[in-house]
Amino acid sequence: MIPHDVEPRLLRGFVAVAEELHFTRAAARLYVAQQALSRDVRRLERALGAGLFVRTTRAVELTPDGERLLPLARKVLAAHEELAAAFAEPGPLLVDLNTAGPSSGRTVLERARELAPGCELMARFESGLTHAAAEIAAGRLDVAFGYAAGLDPALRARLAYTPVRYEPLAVLLPEGHASAGPDGVPLPLAALAGETVYAGAGNPRTLEWTGLARELFAGRGIALAPPAPVAVGKEEFRRVMAKTRNPVLVTVDFPDMPGCVKRPLTDPVPLSPLAMVWRRGFGHPGLDALMDAAGGLAAERGWLEVPPGSWLPAALTPGPRGG
Repeated sequence: MIPHDVEPRLLRGFVAVAEELHFTRAAARLYVAQQALSRDVRRLERALGAGLFVRTTRAVELTPDGERLLPLARKVLAAHEELAAAFAEPGPLLVDLNTAGPSSGRTVLERARELAPGCELMARFESGLTHAAAEIAAGRLDVAFGYAAGLDPALRARLAYTPVRYEPLAVLLPEGHASAGPDGVPLPLAALAGETVYAGAGNPRTLEWTGLARELFAGRGIALAPPAPVAVGKEEFRRVMAKTRNPVLVTVDFPDMPGCVKRPLTDPVPLSPLAMVWRRGFGHPGLDALMDAAGGLAAERGWLEVPPGSWLPAALTPGPRGG
């Protein structure tokens, strides 16, 4: 007989192991000891009278009963979170903006703060939606911005997201580069043929951005630059760029960098579909304000208009609104 009082903690541990298929990684994700997680899984198996995992020295796999339990456990946990949220005072909303400089995400956040002055919307600045999305799915972050359609499908399925802007792309060039030219003057995409352009290759936090660049460069004679040291802050970025001398693919809002010029790309104008991302089933008045802000800005500034002749990646569908 299936018990009716299975603790959410046991289901949460089961879901983490089922998604990671690795007890050590699942324990780290939940911030618990591996031994404690293993005890909880065994306790759940005894309560249900079913084995949920096949464990060997090399792998962990779900049993048929584990496969059957996984979607049900996710539903129970989502309902539990919804119940808790309905009777809890909303805490601060943690929003990752990817960069501390100007960005569409920052503009949305500033508008949301005006719309909901009673909400605490806390900004964080870390590079890469791939990393931020995993943090959201794990409950350590609430909202992020980036190219959501480029995320791994399994991770994307756990998120909700809405389109914010089709961001024009540019290239950042070191002064003295053959294509540097005047700052702000458009550069035909064909002018980069034969160049090696950096787009975050080798950085596990920015896989979605590297994938976008790879698709854009394909068939145009533009090579993707090999991995370079991940630079944090303007000075380190400038130093690494001066060393490699490779152009860097950026958005038109990317902060100005000393010793560099930024030229918007044209013929065609490549666009990156920026989305706002959050966890499915998550609710917060600050999230509502962010959605209202994004929608208002898109209407006012034409952020979701696609100029004729523009380039967009194949996977441009922003995905489900809400969640």
